[in-house]
Amino acid sequence: MAGLSGAVIDDDGWCKQARRCASPNFGPRPAGCAVELALVHSISLPPGEYGGDAIERLFANRLDWDAHPYFQQIRGLQVSSHFVVRRDGELLQFVSCNERAWHAGRSAWRGRENCNDFSVGVELEGLEGERFEEAQYARLLPLLRALARRYPLQGVAGHEHVAPGRKIDPGPGFDWPRVTEGLRWHGRYFPEGLRGPR
Repeated sequence: MAGLSGAVIDDDGWCKQARRCASPNFGPRPAGCAVELALVHSISLPPGEYGGDAIERLFANRLDWDAHPYFQQIRGLQVSSHFVVRRDGELLQFVSCNERAWHAGRSAWRGRENCNDFSVGVELEGLEGERFEEAQYARLLPLLRALARRYPLQGVAGHEHVAPGRKIDPGPGFDWPRVTEGLRWHGRYFPEGLRGPR
């Protein structure tokens, strides 16, 4: 798979190694608000089913709500994330990192509310509690490094850490030790008490 060893975010906030799938669901970041958090999520549509185009359609506001019974539960939802990493490691980008995507919802990180204002969302195709693929970690780590080179990143967290009790992703199947050891960043970048499959 090409490009796994590195990733580059350009001045416009787009990753050169990503397939661009522009979403209309974004807005400007508040004035003076820098990207300081990488927020890891998991997503699958329908839950537990992989490989289709439902995630792309959801983020583009083109999902056929009648195509699956589960879609009725999210009918009319308008959301996005900056990135999606598919099970095979393919990287998709929906919103420029310079813009505010709609991925975190009601959230807080280290005393700051509204994480969408200062975070980049990375969705891993997967289901909470299930393990993620080798190719996804191989894509995620270079992406996080690229974000840290481009922006004053101060942390990496899961959706579960910024919206506890409301969200549980990426969940216990996500290998946090692999990420922390792979990045070799100071412990202050990560939530306290991280657990993972290792």
